[in-house]
Amino acid sequence: MSEAPERRTRGRTSRSRLRALDAYLVHAERPLLERQDGPWDEAAFLDVGFGEHPWTTLESAEAFRALNPRLRVIGVEADAGRAAAAAPHAAAHTHFRHGGFGWAREAGQPVRLVRAMNILRQYRPEEAAAAHAELGEALLPGGLLVEGSTDGPGGITVAYLLRREAGGLHREALLFHTDFHQGFAPLLFRDWLPVDWRRRLARGSALHAFFEAWTAAWTEARAHGASTPEAGFLQGAQRLAHTCPGVSPEPWLWERGYLRWQPPGGVPRPG
Repeated sequence: MSEAPERRTRGRTSRSRLRALDAYLVHAERPLLERQDGPWDEAAFLDVGFGEHPWTTLESAEAFRALNPRLRVIGVEADAGRAAAAAPHAAAHTHFRHGGFGWAREAGQPVRLVRAMNILRQYRPEEAAAAHAELGEALLPGGLLVEGSTDGPGGITVAYLLRREAGGLHREALLFHTDFHQGFAPLLFRDWLPVDWRRRLARGSALHAFFEAWTAAWTEARAHGASTPEAGFLQGAQRLAHTCPGVSPEPWLWERGYLRWQPPGGVPRPG
């Protein structure tokens, strides 16, 4: 049994809320989504806690199957009523199941990708590690757990990227995304940080130092003529990549409002 008991979520996921995350995964995790050798042939994408309606699961299925037409997609909901309501949307390779964080392990289902967005917001910070461990139990080696939060429209996203390695889950990176509907400043992401970091940006912490560096780079970009939110983000990210270890230098990300921070040794834990 998990040390972090699962809780019923509000489940008010709107259409397109996770489209930006889908686009990132299609771009950055293509080999993971396409792989079909050995156990990967049956390895599923697991969408945990899809909510009152299965829109985001179905949207992801469409996006990911552009790379892997036979990809098994499974939406899992701890609320039995929601799981039953989603059942009419099932198809040949799309299924909806009633269950919790450990459903795939209990069902013997190998998994390549687990997404658990807007699920842990009501958890205590000290419960995050146990929840991650249970969510990632069925991942094949090299598989990925994506866990984090978005605002209601899906225009602001912060997510952990946790990779299954021989020794367990590796806190590989933090992914940030904005569509600029609220303008832009790095601290715009503060209220959407993963639960173990939220309200823990104490001076001296690794994430506080990261945000200080990002804010300084963004401020400098604005001082040098970046007059729009998009330009401030792009030029600030370019400057940050030169000074902050682990910031991806990939223009594709910056041009679309993404920033990935993959510090050496992995994303540090708070405290």
